[in-house]
Amino acid sequence: MNDFPQAVLFDMDGTLLDSEPLWDVALEELAIELGGTLEPETRASMIGTNEAATVVILLESLGLPLEAADEHQAWLRTRMRELFAAGVPCKPGARELLLEVNAAGVPTALVTSTPRELTDLLLSHLDPGNFDLVVCGDEVEHKKPDPEPYRTAAEKLGVDITRTVVLEDSLTGVTSALVAGAVTIAIPSEVPLPPSVEVRTLKTLDGIDLDYLRGLG
Repeated sequence: MNDFPQAVLFDMDGTLLDSEPLWDVALEELAIELGGTLEPETRASMIGTNEAATVVILLESLGLPLEAADEHQAWLRTRMRELFAAGVPCKPGARELLLEVNAAGVPTALVTSTPRELTDLLLSHLDPGNFDLVVCGDEVEHKKPDPEPYRTAAEKLGVDITRTVVLEDSLTGVTSALVAGAVTIAIPSEVPLPPSVEVRTLKTLDGIDLDYLRGLG
């Protein structure tokens, strides 16, 4: 019997859930609150980063001091709670793949840079039982692109990271997964990956099934 993959690890924003457009809304509003605008290249550099890093990037792009970063981060989180309250749709094919993996008894984890508070809000609109483990951005010391989040997930699941499949959409997340040693699939959502990044890339998870993942082992 094929024991690959030993686990499937999902990123959340932009991979499992189509939540990046809502981050766009909140970040554009925050930029206006700060007296500026959110430039496309600035937003692109935020994809895949954690909440605190996103606020720092915005402040730096506007030439503003970082002393009040915590206050602006609190504003952003409050706004995101409001936007997430109605739920967020899944990306094409993502939920179907998750359910198939669940049905086959393959362990799964959600590994996200989003803090636990917002992650739990989003998962409340899904079925949190679909994941054996959830690792959030505020639960690791070193966040993506560091490999710690994915290594932590594999360790807690008791699996070999090199025998897992990671599904990611951003350069930050792909880097984290590759350095961790996972078999990595990129499904770029908002920003294309640089051509120099050597990773298996798909346009969508629609039609991707467990047999496809097993074929990567």
